[in-house]
Order: sequence, then structure tokens, then C-alpha cells
Amino acid sequence: MALPFLPGNCHSKQLLKDKFHKSQHFDYSSDLPLLTGMEKPGIGGELLLGQKLKSKHSVYPRGATGGLPSWVAFDKQALCFEAYFQEEVPEAPNETYRIRKCKIYFYLEDDTMQVVEPEYKNSGIPQGTLIRRQRIPLPPPREDQCYNVFHFNLNQKMVLFSHAFTITNCDQFTRNFLTKCGVILNDPVSVPDDPYRSLRDKIEKSMSPLRPYERRDTLKQFLDHDREVLRFFCFWDDTKTMFGELRELVLHYFLADDTIAINEVIPPNSGRVTVSKFLSRSKLPKHVSNQLALPGEMTNRTVLNVLASTRQGDRYMLDSLKTGAIQEEFYKDFDLTVGSELNVWGRKVIIADCDDFTKDYYRSKYGIEDFTPVQYKADVAPKPPRPVPPYNGFGSEEDSLSSCQRLLPKPPQKDLHKFMAYDRRGLESNVLKFYAKMVTTSQVDSDREFIISFYLSDDSISVFERSQKNSGVLGGMFLARGRVKKPGQELFKSELSEYFTARDLYVGATLCLNNRLFQLLDADEYTFNYLEQHAGQFPKADIGIILGKVRSIQEEKQREIRNFLSLSDPANTGFVTFESFRGLLVGMECGLSEHEVLVLCRAFVERKQSDVDVGLMLAVAQDFLKKKNFDQLPDMSRVFEYNDPNKTGRISVKEATTICKTFQLPVSDNLLTCLLHKFADGDQIDYNAFLAGINWLEHPAPPVMPDDTLKFDVNVRHDASGVKNIHYSSLLQAAFHSASNTADPKSTALA
Repeated sequence: MALPFLPGNCHSKQLLKDKFHKSQHFDYSSDLPLLTGMEKPGIGGELLLGQKLKSKHSVYPRGATGGLPSWVAFDKQALCFEAYFQEEVPEAPNETYRIRKCKIYFYLEDDTMQVVEPEYKNSGIPQGTLIRRQRIPLPPPREDQCYNVFHFNLNQKMVLFSHAFTITNCDQFTRNFLTKCGVILNDPVSVPDDPYRSLRDKIEKSMSPLRPYERRDTLKQFLDHDREVLRFFCFWDDTKTMFGELRELVLHYFLADDTIAINEVIPPNSGRVTVSKFLSRSKLPKHVSNQLALPGEMTNRTVLNVLASTRQGDRYMLDSLKTGAIQEEFYKDFDLTVGSELNVWGRKVIIADCDDFTKDYYRSKYGIEDFTPVQYKADVAPKPPRPVPPYNGFGSEEDSLSSCQRLLPKPPQKDLHKFMAYDRRGLESNVLKFYAKMVTTSQVDSDREFIISFYLSDDSISVFERSQKNSGVLGGMFLARGRVKKPGQELFKSELSEYFTARDLYVGATLCLNNRLFQLLDADEYTFNYLEQHAGQFPKADIGIILGKVRSIQEEKQREIRNFLSLSDPANTGFVTFESFRGLLVGMECGLSEHEVLVLCRAFVERKQSDVDVGLMLAVAQDFLKKKNFDQLPDMSRVFEYNDPNKTGRISVKEATTICKTFQLPVSDNLLTCLLHKFADGDQIDYNAFLAGINWLEHPAPPVMPDDTLKFDVNVRHDASGVKNIHYSSLLQAAFHSASNTADPKSTALA
């Protein structure tokens, strides 16, 4: 039994519908109401009765766009076709139709087309873009659709706005794309000949130029040699004329157009007018006649006669055999050689020399190697010496000298390059520090201790006196920073005084600073390392020179040295103490200074490997941090993470040392260096493990004994050389062994 036709008992398409809008068919354009949407659907986007949804773009094969819209997948991609169309030419006596070639571009992103006709010279037809880029509809009765990619093929006609275009060929990209789309391309066809174009080509080939002059193409020479100029130094001997003299000239030959320009070198105070232009830039003829030719008299082609015609105008008849042409020779680059003579409009100019670019040009192009200059003037007399007045005692010597060199004196310039090269850079101080004492007979002054600092950036010296308890002498700055003159120099003299340099400071040297004698007894570790690293500048720290002096000792003294070292080492360990070895070298009078002895001992010092437990070092470090109540470990962790942008948990040892120095971590340098190297893998350190190890709040270590703390505490000592035991067996092998004479002494010492 069928249900009654009542609301709710029948199926309706409107039950699930939620859109009831009506498409807008009207719009305003330039303030005018227009009907714009006849093909829009009805209410809710549903198609009207008999209405079909038309595709606006081509349908590409599935997967061709990779899931992207066509305007993204085919952006800046276009198909190019070669085509032609035939145009009727009515009421023309010479032609009935015309074949016009063009190119059709189809843009894949939006199915637009463009037709462009290449421009032909002197065609008389407006050419270029025939159809601007747009979507073109199909011919009737399918004018409601537009061309897509499947409407194209070779050897077929396409009607574009009532013009029939025949496609003849396409490029390789178009061929590949259509083949992938499943289009079977026809064979390409040739473009039929244009009768009138063929007639014009025959006429142009048979025509000879009617101009009396022929144009020479010099563009290639200009492009190849633009801004390339040969420069020669010449002279013109004009001494035979009254009040004549030798004139110096500079000749410029421009390779771009073979022109020559000559300038005169006018010496100062010569009395001549300062007009240096001797010859303007132009082509220079080799042979100059007494009478100049009239304008138009000298031409490359000769005009035999002129034929006048009322219909065709004036016509020229040229001399094709060039029987009346006058050949004029000009100077070229091969004519300009050192020692050659030029005729510059009746003046004999001799080439004396040339610059380096000119020599390279002739050497590469013509293979000329002889460029011996021509001597045409006497050698320049040396300038008479300008004696400098002696120093008058006012200001510095450099300041007084600058007042003698200029009318308006300038302050003396400092060596800025040296200052920038040797100024402090992070932990690199570039300051040499020596421990010294005063050389005097006074018991009070002889016990005073001084630190002499030499600054490499400006060769200045400062002296600081260390304070001692119950000495009766106040410590502090003894000599302010500044350059110090060497003693024994005359005060009022013309020459500049000599100042102390870095080579004058070494252990054992005696310096006279402001009439006080100081003897350098020791230096810090940085100074020793710097002098040894720059041994080429400091001979006292060159281990090669020192070993050479040791080898030059006589055989008897060498034998005594071996016997003394063997007696000093009864256990045959191969090591002796530094004091005994130093006393041996000083007593033997080997010609070595105190600094050279220290460098020699440092090269062969006993090197012990540190086998201290990591746990003990961390316990000592935590003990130092606990005593100083150091609580900046979270801030250090953030700085470590900031210097690790890749979040690898590792940074370089150098950066870690800088961060610890910045936060003033209260541990000794020796302990800090050992800890960083224990947590390092190569040049990178695991900073998370390092911070966790020294964190005395979260990871407390067991207490340590005072003796363990003293192992890593800072040892203040005066003998900064730090030499205790000497490996004398290696030293004897490097200095006295016969095989070591051929080896590198530095590599032997540092092995």
C-alpha cells in the first residue's frame, strides 16, 4: 500500500539543502550597469533546466600537475608554434597575395594565446603583436568554448578571429608536452614562398650601392680593444731653433680606433704656458704634403659623373675599380717601437720608452723582447742633503722634527698598523713581563722586587714595584708607561734617539731605565712562549742557534760535560736537576746567556703526565666554589646554551675558557685547564657534564683534604720558567751526536 502524498512521507531534494542564494547576473563597470552572468547557475548554485557546466580550462591527464592547480604547476610554461597566414592584396600591380609568417604562443597556466609576427626590415607593414594574450573562442558554431591544448596539431588550420593560421612546426618542448598528453603530431610542413618577397630579394642582391662612400665596420675592433691604450715616452729635439730645448712628450695610442694623442710634459718653473695638449686625438698620417687637401678631395671611392633624371632622381656612377682613389697611410701599432722616429706634422718625435702594459702587448702580439730605453737626457742630480737642526729640548724629538718639515707642523703619526696587530685580543695580551731587581750597592734597594712590562703595540715600558712587608719601601708604580731611550746617547743632536725594543729584553739583560740599573732575572710563562714562538725575531730564544753554540764547544769541554752529567746521575735515570745543569753551563763559560740557558733547559725539561683522578679535581673545584659561595652556575648554563645555536651540547674549549673567565670562576687556572681537557673530546667540550660536575649545590662531592687542595692552588713563584729536571740524555744526543748535525734542531728538541 503506497503512502499518501503528504509532507514528510515523500522524498524531497530540498531537505538537506542549506544554500538558497541567487547568483548575481548584474554588475557595474565604469559606473554603467551591465549584464555579466548569463551562464551563472540558479538558486543555491544548482544548474538551471537545460544548462550545462562548461570547463574554463584544459583538462590535463591525471598526475600531470602533481595535485597542484594548473596556474602553479605550469607557471611560465608556454607552447610555441610556427605558423603563417595568407593575406590578400587587392589593387596592387606587383602582388596579389602575401604570405606572413608568425609565431603562436599558448600559455599552459590559463589557456591564453598570443600571436606575434617577426619584424622584417623595410617591409612597410605594421608588425609585432598581432593578437594580444587572451583566451580565444572557437569558430562558430562553438563560439561558447575556447581553444585548449588539445586543439593544436601540426599541418592544420586554426581560425583565430576570422583569420586562418596554418601551423607548420613547433619547438622541442611543445613536441614533448603534446606527446605526453597523448596527441599524435603530424609531420611538419614548409612555408610556401611569398612571390613578392622573392622578387624583392632578387632585386636587393642585384643592386649595388649608389652611395659615393662605403662604410667600414669598426665595431668589432672597438668592442675588443675599448679602453686599451698604449703609452710611449717620447722627446722632440728642438735645440737647433732659437731658444729651443728638448721637449718631453707622452704619446697615447688608442687601440679601439687607431688614433693618437700626444701630451707635453711641462716641468715646473719652466716659464712655459701650462697647455699640455701637443696633438689632439686623431689619426696621424705618415706622409704630410706641403698643401692640405680640400674637404671632399680625398675619398675612398671616386664619383665619375652624376646623372640627373626627373623620374628617378639623381644617380651616381662610381669608380668600381678605384682608379682615382688616393691611398693615405696612417701610423699603426706595429710602427710604434722603442727607438723609432715619428713624423708628427713635420716634427721628428723619437720614442724613448713605454710602460709595462705596452711591453706586454708587443711581447704577446709581435714577439718583441727588446725594450731598451733611449737615453736622451742626463741623469737626475741627487738632491742636496737637507740638514736637520739639532733637538732643542722642547717637547719630544719627533714633535720638534715635524716642526722643521712643515710650515704648519702636524703631530707625529703613530704606527697604527703595529698597534692594531699587537694590541690586546681576548686572552692574548701581547705584553712581555720580566721579574727584575735593582743593581745597586744599597742593601735596601737590592732587596726590592720589580715587574717590568714591555708592550709590543707601541714599544713602551712600565715598571711596577711589588710591595713587601716590613721593608720600609712603598710599592706601586715605579715608572709610568712610555718609551725609554737607551743610555749613552747625546741629548741635543739631529738624529732621532734609539729606544729599547723587544729584542733588548731577555733574562740576564741589564737595563738602564731613567739612570737606574735593573737586571732581568726571570719572566712569566707567556713571555717565554711568545719569544720561543717568534724565535726568528728573538735570537736569544731560538733553540737552533743555541744548539749551534753548544755544538761549537771544544771536545775537551764536551767530555767534561758528559762526565759531570754521568756523575750527577748515579741511578742512570737520564735526568739531572736544573740548578746543577745551569751551574755546569755557567762554569764552563760556553758563551750562553741566562735566557739561552733557560730556553735550552725548557726544550729538554722532564714532562710528567698528570694522572690525577677526575673526581678529586671536581671535589677540589667544588670546595673552591663553596668557599666563595659561587651561585652563578644557572647563568653560566644559559650562556653556554646561547653559544651553542645547534643545541649539540658541545662548544669549543676556547669558548668555554672565555665564559669561565667572564664569570670569574673562583678556581685556579691550572685546575680549570685540567678540568676542561678532561671533559673535552678533541676540541669540543661537553659543557652539560662539566657544569653538572662542578655544581656543589645539586651534586655535592665528598670533602677533600688540605693537601689535595694545595695540589691545584696557584703557586706564586719567581722562577716562572718552571724548570726542575732536565732530560740530559736527549740534550746530549741533539747537541753532540753526529747524526743530529743534519737534523732539524728544533724538531729534535721538541720531540
